[in-house]
Amino acid sequence: MDQGSPFEAKLIATDYLRTFGELLQLLDLGAVERTVEHLRRVRDADGTVYVAGNGGSAATASHWANDLGKATKASSRAFMRAMCLSDNVSWLTALANDEGYDRVFSGQLENFAGPGDVFVAISASGTSANLIEAVELARERGVVTIGLVGFDGGTLKGLVDECLWLPTERGQYGLVESGHTVVCDILTTCLMLDFAMPSASHGTRDADT
Repeated sequence: MDQGSPFEAKLIATDYLRTFGELLQLLDLGAVERTVEHLRRVRDADGTVYVAGNGGSAATASHWANDLGKATKASSRAFMRAMCLSDNVSWLTALANDEGYDRVFSGQLENFAGPGDVFVAISASGTSANLIEAVELARERGVVTIGLVGFDGGTLKGLVDECLWLPTERGQYGLVESGHTVVCDILTTCLMLDFAMPSASHGTRDADT
């Protein structure tokens, strides 16, 4: 939008929606499919999905952990075990106070994460030191690492096993964070629609009843 133009909310909204739609078209659907397969495997193996982010991405992580735990039950498959590391406020602040903010997620993962689990780092910049440290620890533990990133992808883009990248100009937090919310909902919807096959007895009746 021309900065010399008069302020008009409708024009701003129109421009935002156009830009957002173009951004979503850049999402790698192959990466989405591979990420869903990682999530299906951890679900079926009774593993745990750990999710974390800072700021607005912490809110996205919290929302998504809720959807993974509750909404995916619609499939009638095994329950998803999901934990948002950004939600453990007392533990997070204890780690930040005693060991430094870079340790707030890796310090929690040390107690839980093991082979077959999944760790998802959500970061617009891809440069958050606490997420990078958590990914490094997760990889040492044999945990599958997934990144939801924006801007140029940052360090996380080349560090994780699978990356869902929404490329934007640096600083476009609103577009990236909104996009990450959509990506999380797409992943959740895929798992919700991964219906378990009914047993042979469902929907049948004995001949004499």
